[in-house]
Amino acid sequence: MRVLFWGTPEFAAAPLRALIGEGFEVIGVVTQPDKPAGRSRSLSAPPVKEIALEERIPCFQPVTPKNEEFVDTISAMQPDISIVVAYGHILPKRVIDIPRLGTLNIHASLLPLLRGAAPIQAAIRQGMRQTGVTIMRMVLALDAGPIILTGAIPILDDETYGELQNRLAELGALTLIEALALIELGKANEVEQDDSLATYAPKVTRDDARIDWTMPVEEVGRIVRAYDPKPAAFTTLNGVDVKIFGARLASERSLGGARPGEPGQVIAVNEGIIVSCGDGAICIRDVQPSGRKRMRASEWSRGRGISVGDRFGS
Repeated sequence: MRVLFWGTPEFAAAPLRALIGEGFEVIGVVTQPDKPAGRSRSLSAPPVKEIALEERIPCFQPVTPKNEEFVDTISAMQPDISIVVAYGHILPKRVIDIPRLGTLNIHASLLPLLRGAAPIQAAIRQGMRQTGVTIMRMVLALDAGPIILTGAIPILDDETYGELQNRLAELGALTLIEALALIELGKANEVEQDDSLATYAPKVTRDDARIDWTMPVEEVGRIVRAYDPKPAAFTTLNGVDVKIFGARLASERSLGGARPGEPGQVIAVNEGIIVSCGDGAICIRDVQPSGRKRMRASEWSRGRGISVGDRFGS
């Protein structure tokens, strides 16, 4: 089976490596153009491109997949199937239809739940206890194609977006290989989605990641975990942004007898900073003040960056 692979971020790396490891003939990799990164703004290659270079697989980085010359090139390659994993562009129908077996997509949710750009973050933010991956046939409508195979996993307590994403990438790789085996054997059973059950997880905005300390402590914790490590939940202190990581319910030990304060108020500092929420207190392990690197909250306190009595978001 001649595979044309489309993907960009680290989430797409595990499925690509699985295809190579299982002996599929990956005839090309399509990914986003290199982008400036870091303070030096030097160009950085997508993770998928790095794998393609290691494996000596032809790599294409069109600005848009609608480019006529690019479309002619991949058509001439005669792929049997295309696999799309977080590529970053919507494919036009003529590109979807190029392979004789069509185009498949790995989506990081149990469709039709959480269609859209940010299903992993949304699953944590909404307090879901289970999520997974769906191998579906790609159509023009957003994440609405027939389902070939799914794989489910529980969302662990205190699991962050980054941690869950890593587990889903591995699950996606395993589920993809199983789906391709079913297709090769002619045993794939494609099931149409029930659109009436669909929910959506749009792209994360800045406002989504802003912490409202009047919310219940459980909800504040989910916001922090949903955007850890990127883009990171944030609040303000004296009008300056501070990113927040590693949130968990404050224990009796961490409270140390401290009484609740106003929402956003720091009521204790020990192994982390203890902050009052709408109905309790949360312990923040790590912070990233504006213009600085991520650090332990206790280190920030020792450097007099924050003290008991200070209030976030005011």
